[in-house]
Parts: sequence; structure tokens; C-alpha cells
Amino acid sequence: MKKAILYINQFFAGIGGEDKAHTPPQLSEEMVGPALAFAKELDAEISHIVICGDNYMGENTEKATEEILEMLKPLSFDVFLAGPAFQAGRYGVACGNIAVAVQKEFGVPVVTSMHVENPGVEMFKKELYIIEGGHSAAAMRKDTKGMAKLANKLMNGEFVGPASEEGYFARGIRKEVFLEDPVPASRRGVNMLLKKLAGEEYQTELVIPKKDIIPIARPIEDLSKARIAVLTTGGIVPVDNPDRIQSASATRWGRYDASGMDRLLSGEFKTIHAGFDPAAADADPNVIVPWDVLKVLEGEGLFGSLHPYFYSTVGTGTTQAEAARMGREMLKFLEEDHVDGVIMVST
Repeated sequence: MKKAILYINQFFAGIGGEDKAHTPPQLSEEMVGPALAFAKELDAEISHIVICGDNYMGENTEKATEEILEMLKPLSFDVFLAGPAFQAGRYGVACGNIAVAVQKEFGVPVVTSMHVENPGVEMFKKELYIIEGGHSAAAMRKDTKGMAKLANKLMNGEFVGPASEEGYFARGIRKEVFLEDPVPASRRGVNMLLKKLAGEEYQTELVIPKKDIIPIARPIEDLSKARIAVLTTGGIVPVDNPDRIQSASATRWGRYDASGMDRLLSGEFKTIHAGFDPAAADADPNVIVPWDVLKVLEGEGLFGSLHPYFYSTVGTGTTQAEAARMGREMLKFLEEDHVDGVIMVST
């Protein structure tokens, strides 16, 4: 019988929640969590389960990946499953990272599942088969069934149809297929045009992704009366990182009161950004969030007033969907304080 290996985090392994998120990788033969659901649908036996804490994988991705690959080298398996991860951002990114590594190292089929808003979708959908999953563990049965169905096809060498039929996120790959009832391309094109002219539904054979077009905001009429806020993707946070913002692929953001400060002080603030050398930012957080300069300009009357809070997250690896969501959440606070303009500082 074919063999499968499953990757899950500390929560679905029954080890614990956030208090156990730094659990290092371990290999288990005990069938726990989603393994029980997979057993009913999969044309393979799950011989081992890889368990790793979300924080351990997120903060030590390269090390954790190497440790897991070493664990797997003595084993023989025909398919690798990860998750399902639902909307859990850290878990989804972890599933994506280890699935890509296993696919490259062992050349076996890999399948995972995530909710459309999971940052792992945008990061890995071109490299992996990612089943469109539910928002929470309430969708466990449905998601594991979808993963198993696709994994069975891949293991058994069966034809895998397009994303719309199989339930995975489109990978941007086009394959030539022969229609059971052949219709020339010219006729198919004319048929689509006729449907479009008649206002009927039709499906193009070349789907072009739609991009959000953000309209340019109107200029501030009188800067001397304007309230200005500062936002950063440079990861400047209080030293204890109270909002637990991730160092990469962020799904969290923070809002920090600096109203009584003329500058951000080293030792009180630092960067948790994993995409650049933090030494300069830790020594002087104002090189990322220019609070000192903004306070001077406020005193000189260049603009009306400085919003008392600055907003921070990490940009590296963060998906467009997560960034848009965080922006909408920040906007509520900015509107409540009647902010007229925002300075978005880069790293």
C-alpha cells in the first residue's frame, strides 16, 4: 500500500496552543488530528506525522525545514500532505514552506489546503496544489476530503483537471486538452462574442487576473491645518512586541502611542523586521519612523498636528490580501481621529 506523510502544527497535534508554538519539529506515528479524517479518504496509509510549532517554523524557517527534511530522508513515501491550514496565517505559510521543500527534495506530489485570505495562498499557489479551504476547523472534513481526492489522483497518475473543476487555486499554468466534441477556435470565439453581445454568461479560455486600481487621493488643501499620521512596514515596535507581529509574512499590526515623545528611544522601541539588518534601526528607531523630524516640522508649523499614534507592521512576504485587510483596520482609527494625510515610510 502507498505511504503518506502529514505535516501539522502543535495545535492540531494536541500538544497545545500559543504556549507551545515554539515546539521544534518531531516525528510521530500516532494518528492524531486531521490524520484520522484523511484515513477515510486517502488511497495511502499515513505512516508518519511531522509536527512543528508555528512560531518555531516562522522564526527559524531554514533551520526547521532542514531538520524536517533530515527526519524524512530515511522514510519512503508517495505523497506529502500539509494542513489543512484554514485562515491561520502562520500555519499556512509553514505548510507552504515545508511543502515546497519536500516537493523539491523528494519529488513526490504535495497537497495542502488554505482559505482564500490565508497569506500562504498568494505566496505558494504557483508552486503547489492548494485546495480552496474553509475559514476555520469547522471545515476540516470538507477540506481533508478535497485534499485526499486530489492527492489520490496525483499518486495514481490520473489526469488532473483545471482548478475550477478540481477545487485548487489557479496556478497560472495552461495545458492543451482535446475536446470530446471538437469545435474550432474560431467558432468558440464567435460563440463567446455572441453571448457577450446578448448579455449572457460565458467563460473566456484565457483568464486574465484583475488588478485593483487604487484612485489617487485628492490633495490636502491646507497643510498648515492638516492632521498627519505616520505608518511603517519597517516593523518598529515596543521592545516586548506586545501585538506579536511576525518578522515576515505578517498578519498583525500595531498602534503605538508616542504623543509625549520628541523622538523614539532605543531600548524602548526596536524593529522585528526580518528583511534587513536591524542594527541601525535598533540603535535609532527614528531612521525607520521619523518621529523626531515630524515633531520638529510640527513645531515649525509645516502642518497642523501630528497624530499621536504611529502604526506598524512588517512588509516582507506579506500578501496583498493581508496588507489590504490591515490597511482597512487601521483606517477606522485614522478616520476617528480626523487624520487628513498619511506618510507611509519605507525601509
